[in-house]
Amino acid sequence: MNTILAILSLALLQSPASSAAPAPQATDAPKATFGTAASQVENQLAAALNELSVLRERVATEKVPLTRRIGELENQLIEARQKLQQVQRVADSRALDLTNLSNEIKGRQEEVNYLSNLMLEYLRNAESGMHIAELQRWRGPLEQARLAADNSSLGKRDVFEKQLAALTATIDRLEDSFGGARFDGTAVDPAGQVVQGKFLVLGPAAFFGGQGVTGIAEQKLGSLEPNVTPYKDPLTAKAATDWFAGTSGSIPFDPTMGTADKIAQSEETVVEHFLKGGPVMWPILAVAILVAIVTLIKWLTMVLIRTPSRRRFQAVLKAIAEHDDAKAQDLAAKLPGPTGRMVAAGASCLSLSREVMEEQMFEVMQKTKSRVNSMLPLLAISAAAAPLLGLLGTVTGIMDTFKAIEIYGTGDVKTLSGGISEALITTEYGLIVAIPALLLHAILSAQARGITSRMEASGLAFINEFLKRSATQGS
Repeated sequence: MNTILAILSLALLQSPASSAAPAPQATDAPKATFGTAASQVENQLAAALNELSVLRERVATEKVPLTRRIGELENQLIEARQKLQQVQRVADSRALDLTNLSNEIKGRQEEVNYLSNLMLEYLRNAESGMHIAELQRWRGPLEQARLAADNSSLGKRDVFEKQLAALTATIDRLEDSFGGARFDGTAVDPAGQVVQGKFLVLGPAAFFGGQGVTGIAEQKLGSLEPNVTPYKDPLTAKAATDWFAGTSGSIPFDPTMGTADKIAQSEETVVEHFLKGGPVMWPILAVAILVAIVTLIKWLTMVLIRTPSRRRFQAVLKAIAEHDDAKAQDLAAKLPGPTGRMVAAGASCLSLSREVMEEQMFEVMQKTKSRVNSMLPLLAISAAAAPLLGLLGTVTGIMDTFKAIEIYGTGDVKTLSGGISEALITTEYGLIVAIPALLLHAILSAQARGITSRMEASGLAFINEFLKRSATQGS
């Protein structure tokens, strides 16, 4: 680089010297100095040119290997890039495979969890569908499967194996139930003692025999053991005992699954049903007796009231028309019943004014009306009071039921339903008393109105006949 700069400096120096006018002649000393410098520059230029030639030869010599090396390196770079692309493609494919595998593993885990939950649900349903007697036989694998699901120290495989064992046990139970399953177990007898014996499960029914007790095995609220309900029929009990003993006989089977026996046990007499209603039933009974007594008295009273025949009454009216007062009074006195008394009172006033006659007849009719309508308000009051008493008994009974709920809770549904049904007994009997009382009041009131209506019709006919006679006398 320094050589090239020197050459350029020399060229700049020579170029003005050659184009300019001839310089004035100088002395010999300066000429010698420039000549020396020129020769030095020429020498340096020659050396630089030689060096440049050497460098060019060196460059030409080294260029081909370097070009070849560059080509080789470029080929290596291309191969490296191709390998990198292949590796990247393989890495991308492996990453995609890994993602797919992770998703598949996740899906399998979800399937395993779903199957595990499904199996737990099945086992819970299977356990709830088992008879309490069968739980003694199959409780082990079912409980192990249920506890394994909550045990964090067990792996998925161990949990699944225990659930599979419980599933196999339920399948074995179904196979055994086709012909009836017979196995040993314990049950609670009617005395509350746990006894050892044998169970027989036929479909949904279970029977127990052992240590002096034989009957139907069933579950009762609050008991973790099957309870035995002995057969009441001695022949049935003997047949079942012989069957369990293996000697002879046949097992009695109830197709109603004990419903018929429960219905028979729930049957009660009228007195028992009445006493279940509680203390309010006695006022309702008193109202019922009152209704019966009043109805009987009023019915007998109205039946015994005699009504004069039309022929005899027309004879009285004819005597009045003929102005035969003595005969009219005699015939009126012989007429039966309150109508006869009313007509007799009117006949005794034939010689008096119309107002006096009407007052006498009206007095008799009012007495009769009071008599036939007496005690009928008691029936109306009884018809209204009986359902109110029944409602009172229902309210007090339900209050007692709620008190029992506060003490014992709502676990025993049968007790609650029994308390409510007993509370409704008072309403039932209140309506039983009220409805007939209301109907009897209507019937007896209609009969009373019929009696008074007939009396009024007879009285009007009597007065009209008297007025006709008075009009005839006046003319």
